[in-house]
Amino acid sequence: MDRTNNSMVIDFILLGLPHPPNLRILLFLVFFIIYILTQLGNLLILLTVWADPKLHARPMYILLGVLSCLDMWLSSVIVPRIILNFTPASRVISYGGCVAQLYAFHFLGSTQCFLYTLMAYDRYLAICQPLRYPVLMNGRLCTILVAGAWVAGSIHGSIQATLTFRLPYCGPNEVDYFFCDIPAVLRLACADTKVNELVTFVDIGVVAASCFMLILLSYANIVHAILKMHTAGGRRRAFSTCGSHITVVTVYYVPCIFIYLRAGSKSPLDGAVAVFYTVVTPLLNPLIYTLRNQDVKSALKRMSAGRGAANENK
Repeated sequence: MDRTNNSMVIDFILLGLPHPPNLRILLFLVFFIIYILTQLGNLLILLTVWADPKLHARPMYILLGVLSCLDMWLSSVIVPRIILNFTPASRVISYGGCVAQLYAFHFLGSTQCFLYTLMAYDRYLAICQPLRYPVLMNGRLCTILVAGAWVAGSIHGSIQATLTFRLPYCGPNEVDYFFCDIPAVLRLACADTKVNELVTFVDIGVVAASCFMLILLSYANIVHAILKMHTAGGRRRAFSTCGSHITVVTVYYVPCIFIYLRAGSKSPLDGAVAVFYTVVTPLLNPLIYTLRNQDVKSALKRMSAGRGAANENK
């Protein structure tokens, strides 16, 4: 059957995550709880950074607050649609809604990629250039760098959305995925997608690889500087502030490489891996920074102590 003879599609149907019907309620509850915990966890990080003077004056924690914003937004773009998959609600998403979701996902994802690079650069300056750090990474420069990451992410998302939806879609409209993403949507195009797949591979590959190499370079210098420290306490504190960032970078990059840097892949594992970095990773980030970062734990204790004292005074 010639797909080009069919009318242009005006909406798509998200088939969602395959699941046994008897687990529908359980999965609904699991994803709903994950979504709520993700929002609350990242909101807690935001409030902690904003409320504690020792944190919101330091670029490292300004960047952490921005990361929490991105995680909350990314989770809101993806998870509600997954939750709807386990209800009788319609799985239809409009053509414009699909464009917006794909753009938002790649805008937020690439912005996170740039932000992780900035966080590594910040740690490099703090540990390798401690005396010049207040000059090299001040609040104004941090704001400019964050704004640049948002702009670059928006441009990247626009390029990906434009390339994907410049193709005609005139046949089947069932997206075999739980959200509108490039590989799943391209399978429905009524045209040759090889150029798109190549451009996606190169574009995402260049962005991800460049950021990852800069992060590795930063941490190579950081490790070298830490090993030269004379006190065990100094080394332990340096590793503590870097360990959280290394962990979140790992859980972010490994799934992305698995999904996007294997051109034309249709592995059944793609869905499971995508759930991890779109649903689980935004939940893990506040947990990682709360459990591994001594400054954040201390700030939370100060907030709790202050709230307890206020209640006693009442």
